[in-house]
Amino acid sequence: MFDIIGDIHGHADELTELLSVLGYSEQHGVYRHPTRRVFFCGDFIDRGPHIPDVVRIARSMVENDSALAVMGNHEFNALAYHTQNPAQPGEFLRPHTERNQFLHARTLEQFDESGLQSALEWFGSLPVAADMGSFRVVHACWSPSQIELLQTVAAEYGSAWTAGFLVPASATDDPVYEAVECVLKGPELTLPEGLSVQDKEGNTRRRIRIRWFEEAAEHTWATYSLPVRGQLPKVSVPADSPAVPYPSDAPPVFVGHYWLPESEPVPLASNVACLDYSVAKDGMLAAYRFDGESTLSADRFVTVPARPS
Repeated sequence: MFDIIGDIHGHADELTELLSVLGYSEQHGVYRHPTRRVFFCGDFIDRGPHIPDVVRIARSMVENDSALAVMGNHEFNALAYHTQNPAQPGEFLRPHTERNQFLHARTLEQFDESGLQSALEWFGSLPVAADMGSFRVVHACWSPSQIELLQTVAAEYGSAWTAGFLVPASATDDPVYEAVECVLKGPELTLPEGLSVQDKEGNTRRRIRIRWFEEAAEHTWATYSLPVRGQLPKVSVPADSPAVPYPSDAPPVFVGHYWLPESEPVPLASNVACLDYSVAKDGMLAAYRFDGESTLSADRFVTVPARPS
């Protein structure tokens, strides 16, 4: 079966330790297990100290049938960052603003030009999402309609993440952009006037990521936030929140992306699990050992702590 691994963000030492704990060993440059495979949730790059090593390890596993992977928002952002905007010569689809440069800086520092181009080519081969029958993997949100739209448009361009596909995917007024935002970054909800939160990088935000897989009914601003933010008002969330309810009888779905702070990972719902436990911010790198069960269990998580930076 599969070991699903969350956001790694350049933390190669933690990745190799986790693979070892899970029973994988390096054989001729590829980490393998005698009976299992890994499924990566995306976000291999940015933030961490050994980004090229993470890409090398994950890519070699995928290309040698020891793992599968889906696109993360950081890989998508990198592709757009390095793709010129055909409508604005000299500009890029992801503008090189101070903030965007800061978020991508460690990747740029650690790759040489040929290594970066090779990594970008591999990122361009990653699927939007994966439905494996008994389970599903997507970076942030399993939205059937938005995933279908991205796959349909990708087919028109030959595949996803080509230069042609990236143009509508980067245009804020295009439905393809909205689909990418939903699937790779997750639905968000604007906070009431006068409220804001700080993310783990210290950025002040007026929007929160939400528990998209559940209806807003019976949730407050505090409990509908993902992760939960106790400082938010304990009043009802608007009924028109951008939920994408995930049926309780659907196959388990695994996501990354959400920087969860808990010290003991648990499923978000009986068939929904997040595997991003903030390894890039002194948390841990997490995996879930999936053996076909329809109801997920906390005792199937395997973690290793982030090493001191």
